[in-house]
Formats: sequence, structure tokens, C-alpha cells
Amino acid sequence: CVYCVVDMHAITVWQDPAELAANTREVAAAYIAAGIDAEKHIIFNQSKVSAHAELTWILNCVARIGWLNRMTQFKERAGKHRENASVGLYTYPVLMAADILAYRATHVPVGDDQKQHLELARDIAQKFNNDFLGEGEVFFPQPEPVITGPAPRVMSLRNGSEKMSKSAPSDMTRINLTDDADLIAKKIKKAKTDTEALPEKLEDLDGRPEALNLITIYAALAEKSKEDVLKEFVGQEFSKFKPAMVELAVDKLSPITSRMSELLDDPSQIDAILEEGNAKANAEAAPVVEEAKKIMGFYS
Repeated sequence: CVYCVVDMHAITVWQDPAELAANTREVAAAYIAAGIDAEKHIIFNQSKVSAHAELTWILNCVARIGWLNRMTQFKERAGKHRENASVGLYTYPVLMAADILAYRATHVPVGDDQKQHLELARDIAQKFNNDFLGEGEVFFPQPEPVITGPAPRVMSLRNGSEKMSKSAPSDMTRINLTDDADLIAKKIKKAKTDTEALPEKLEDLDGRPEALNLITIYAALAEKSKEDVLKEFVGQEFSKFKPAMVELAVDKLSPITSRMSELLDDPSQIDAILEEGNAKANAEAAPVVEEAKKIMGFYS
């Protein structure tokens, strides 16, 4: 598998240069601490593999403006200030397509909010094949979204109708992998809920987005279905459920937080892993882009 720290995606909105470098290391540390084996898989940062930027330009010339106009994430992120958004934010999904197609990837694990972007990558791949290859020939495959587990989308702790996001102004809206046990407990205890008891059936959580969100997060951490979580806590108030959720979250996340702290205390470990990953990713992606250029007719 290929795990990319998407620092080029990050700059679609303004970033403090020092923070960008620190955040790149932090995400890489999170991957490693969460259990990704850098010996078996490729962990790298996007900006160090020029194939991503190069293929993005090629795919920008394949993608259609009408396709990008349909991307709901841009509308949500840009909001009322669409005219002030960067061109990069608008073409973000094309860079995402390049991230995938540079490795001719067939399967991409995503949350359900990214499914539309995968569909765009499929459209771009299909159009490239149709425009430049003979009938029935395929260069870029049709990547499939892989959406697994009980939490395909994790919502804000303060608003169950908004996605949990690191870009949200309040840190209380999310649980970070760098949060210590006390902070995790504080955030969960202050998470927005309602006054009703937990029901027996999942459909009875319709219209209760905050309640559903906490059940979803608990199910993901416990590796259970949401239905099983409801059976365990049916009839209980959130005053009983939240302490159990705190205990579970701390138990699951503390080892990751501890390992991240060790890695971040010695950035040279992370840098060495990224440097090796960058070389591996370049070796995989560069020939794909060269072949795509050849197919399009670039002189070589």
C-alpha cells in the first residue's frame, strides 16, 4: 500500500511554513504509531514526488470544468467566499486523482465524503483512456473506493451535522491523536448530546445527529457494529455512556499518542522513513507519468 502525507493538498489554503513542516512530520508519525509498517508499505510526502504535480497538470487538461463545478466539497469549503478561494482549492480533486492514478491504484480507502472525488478520478481515467488509446485499451484503471467499518464519516463533537475536521476553529470539536488522556476525557464529556436515553434500534437515532455520532465513534473504537453498541447501552443516559466512551477512547488511543510522542521527540526517525518512502514512491510513479506523456504524444 501507498500512504501519502498530502502536504501539497494542505497549501490549497494558506499555511504557516514552519507549521506545514511540523504537520507533515506529525501525520507521518501518526501513520507509523497507528501501526503502518514502513518496511512493508510506502510512507512519503507528496511534495517530494514530482510525479504528483506533473500528472496533475496533464489531468487538468483532461478533466472538464463542469465536472469540477459539481464537487460539493469545494462548495462547502469555499462557502460564500468562492471568488476568494485559491485555484488550488478548486482543482484539489484533480490533484487527488493524480495521487491515485500516478500509482495506477485500483482500490482507495476513503471516508464516504470522498466518494465523489473517487468518481471524478474514475471519470478522468476513463476519458484519458478514451482520448488517447484504441478501443478497449486501458492505461489508467478505474479506482474503486473502499469504505469499511462502522464510521465512514466521523462528525464534530460539537455539531453532529458537520464533519470532524482539524481545520475547525475550536479544538473541542475533535479528538486529536496527540491529545492526552485528560484532554480526551474533557472533550468527550463536553461533547454535545441530548436528554433522551439511548434507544434499542438504530433507526430511532434519526434526527439525533450528536447521539448517532457518539455511538458511531464508540463502535469504530470498539470494532463493533452500531447495533451491538446500542444493545449494550440501551435505555442508558449519556451520563452513563460517556464515561464508558472515555475509558475506551483512552485505552485505544493512548498507545498511539505515546508512540507518536516518541517519534516526534526524535524527528530524524521520521525524516529517514519519509526519505526512504519518497525514493520508493518516485520509483513507482515516475515511470507511470513518463508513459502517460508518451501516450499523449510528448516528444522524447
